[in-house]
Amino acid sequence: MMGNVILLHMVRRAPGIKPAGMHEANERPDRRHDHAGCVRRAVSAAEDVCTRRKVSLTPLRRRVLEIVWRGHGPIGAYEILAEIGKDREKVGPPTVYRALEFLRDTGLVHRLDALNAFVGCDHPDEGHAAQFLICSKCRRVTEIEDPALTRALRGRARSLGFRFESGAVEIKALCDDCAIAA
Repeated sequence: MMGNVILLHMVRRAPGIKPAGMHEANERPDRRHDHAGCVRRAVSAAEDVCTRRKVSLTPLRRRVLEIVWRGHGPIGAYEILAEIGKDREKVGPPTVYRALEFLRDTGLVHRLDALNAFVGCDHPDEGHAAQFLICSKCRRVTEIEDPALTRALRGRARSLGFRFESGAVEIKALCDDCAIAA
């Protein structure tokens, strides 16, 4: 275990079964999928969240959010830094990390400790404890929000004398595509 991350080996889920509330954090490329639309929706939601919370979505924070959402996959801070370097004056790693910390603290992105990477949150209005399935082969990430699982984990932690600090659970898994390829 690492910090508040729980890593487990899981058997792949049955084909065609998608738990309620599941979001594919890095969908397979599909010509019909409008990635630009996802970025626009994420930025619009971020503007709403920031306005309600009376915090500022600066141009740099907005750009970092756009980069995180652009591909739907987990992305590291240094990859974000390289992308920003293509657009504007050089910024240092601490600047990107501060922007990511702001986005995480406002619920706009999730940090995946197991991958040392970030993914966008598609429902930042709701405070939630998410669970993530992370493919050990291709790094595909699927977010599951399962309140029953969160309650069970909180209850079990309490019964063992722990206080639940973070509801993020990262589960090492094998996606269907990688399982079939194997």
